Amino acid sequence: MRKKTFVTSNIKKQKRLYYILIGLALVAFIIGILFLFIISDDNKLLINQKLKEYFSHKNDEVAFFFKSLFNNFIFIIVLWTLGISIIGIPIIIVLLLFKSFIFGFSISSIVSTFGIKGLLISLIHTIISNGIYLIIVLLVTFYSISFSVKLFKSLFLRKNIDFKDSINKYIKILLISLSTSVIISIYESFISNNILNLFI
Repeated sequence: MRKKTFVTSNIKKQKRLYYILIGLALVAFIIGILFLFIISDDNKLLINQKLKEYFSHKNDEVAFFFKSLFNNFIFIIVLWTLGISIIGIPIIIVLLLFKSFIFGFSISSIVSTFGIKGLLISLIHTIISNGIYLIIVLLVTFYSISFSVKLFKSLFLRKNIDFKDSINKYIKILLISLSTSVIISIYESFISNNILNLFI
């Protein structure tokens, strides 16, 4: 409950920034969905082939778990670390847009490859895990930008900021995000793949 109150209270204080980030992520997500209809037929065929190979291949669950966990951790840590630098804001936003774009493109590609069955595959494999992960990315992006702005105000505008409190909150966000990433990786590796085996 404390974590929830901590997160929601900080978002309420900077609603404008949060809404802007949601808007940017939504635009990138939509572009990702539509991008499949722009690329050439040869590229579409290649994507379809790769997806069919991916879902038909039986992955080593443990190896897949550590790979997924590593990728999720690295992305979160990079976002979080960029927030410590004042010049990292543009890169943070680009990473959010990239993740949102990939999310939309993944969904449209799966549906295009598997048809109606692709809706179920997208829900089980992509929308649940990647959707939750995107929310985590959005949250870390929000706090990274907020923390970077605080540093700028403190260093260049000479505003007094309680750095101890800010750092503690920033570390909490990192721990919450990494913990959630572990759950997401467990779902991707040991749950969603087994469920999909029943349909593919």
